[in-house]
Amino acid sequence: MISIAGIALGVCALITVISVMNGFETELRQRILGMTTHAKVTELSGTLTDWREVQNKIANDPGSVLGSAPYIEFEAMVNRNSLVSGAMITGVLPDQEASVSDLEGMMTSGSMNDLEGGEYNIVLGKDLAFSMGVGAGDKISVITPQVNVTVAGVTPRLKRFTVAGIFDSGMYEYDRAMAYIHLKDAATLFKLGENVSGLRLKIDDLFKAPEVSANLGEKLGFQYWVTDWTRVHANFFAALSTERRIMFIILSLIILVAAFNIVSTLVMLVTDKRADIAILRTLGFAPGQVMWVFIIQGALIGLIGTVLGLIGGVLLASNVGVIVPAVEQFFGVEFLSPEVYPISTLPSDVRLSDVSTIAVVAFLITILATLYPAWSASRTKPVEALRYE
Repeated sequence: MISIAGIALGVCALITVISVMNGFETELRQRILGMTTHAKVTELSGTLTDWREVQNKIANDPGSVLGSAPYIEFEAMVNRNSLVSGAMITGVLPDQEASVSDLEGMMTSGSMNDLEGGEYNIVLGKDLAFSMGVGAGDKISVITPQVNVTVAGVTPRLKRFTVAGIFDSGMYEYDRAMAYIHLKDAATLFKLGENVSGLRLKIDDLFKAPEVSANLGEKLGFQYWVTDWTRVHANFFAALSTERRIMFIILSLIILVAAFNIVSTLVMLVTDKRADIAILRTLGFAPGQVMWVFIIQGALIGLIGTVLGLIGGVLLASNVGVIVPAVEQFFGVEFLSPEVYPISTLPSDVRLSDVSTIAVVAFLITILATLYPAWSASRTKPVEALRYE
C-alpha cells in the first residue's frame, strides 16, 4: 500500500505541475500573440509600397490566413509637461486590426474605433499612461526621430494627440511601451505617403505559422520578407519548453523514489518466502516462472499506483483554478498577487500527450524496479533454502 501510494503521489504531482506549466505557457502565448499577431509581411527595405496588392493576393489565395491588416511602426517619444518616455508607435486601421489582434478586448477605457484619420487620437498602454499621468481626453505630444529643416534651424517633428483610450494586455513590456494611432495619422507623422511598414496576418493554426510563412514567402516573391511569431519570440518559448522538460525530470525522481519502495518490498518478500520459492522449484517451477511471479506482483503495484495517480492528477489539474482560491480563502493568503504578477491565477492545460507520457514512464520505472528482486528470487536454490526446514 505504501508503494502504491508513493507511485500515485508521484504521478499525481507530475501531472498537476506539468499541466499548470502548460497553462502558463498557453496564457502567455495568447497574451503575447494578442499584441504581436501570428505573422508579418514586409519588403526587404523595411516598408511595403504595394500593400493593397499584397493584401489582395493573400485574400484571394484560400489557405490558412484568416485575416490581414496594414500597420506602420516606429519608435518615438511621448511628452507631457516635464514627463518624457520612449514608446513604440503603431499606426493601424481599426476596422481591419480587429481581424488580426485582440486589442479591442483589452481596452479598459475608450475604443479602438475612436481612432479616426485626421483626428490625431492615440491609445496608450496602461503603464505608459500611468507613467505620463494621463487619462482619456488628455493631451500628449509625440516626438518623432525625423526633423524639420527651417530657416531657424533643425527642429524635431512633433504632434499633439488626444488620448482616446487605454488598454491593458496584462504584459508590462507592452503596456509600458506601446501606443496606437490611426494609419493615416502615422503616415502623415512619419512622411510615408501611401506606404506602410507591412501587413499583419492571423493564421488559423498558430503552430503552423512557420510553414504558412514559408509558403507565403515563395508565393509572394523574393523581394518580400515573411516572418512569424516563432522567430520573434523563439528564445522566450524555448526557455519555457526547457524549463518544463527539466521540471518533468525533477518530478520524475518522486516516482523513482517510490520505485525503490517496490524494490525494498519485493526484496523483503523474497527473503521471507525463500522456503515457499524452494518448494515451488521442487514441484517443477523453472527460474523464469519464479521471476514472472515477482515481476507480475511489482507490475500490479505499479499499475494500480499509476492508475490512481492518473485519476487524481487529472482531477486535481482540471480543478486547480477552483481549489487554489478555496485554499487561499481558507488560510487567508494570496499566492499570486495581481499587483505583482501579470497572471494572478493558476491556469491549467491538461494535455493527453503529457498524461500518456507520464503514465508510460511511471509504469516502465516500476517494471524496472521489479527486475532485481525477481532475478534474486529465481536464483534461490531449493536445497539450501530447505536445509533447516
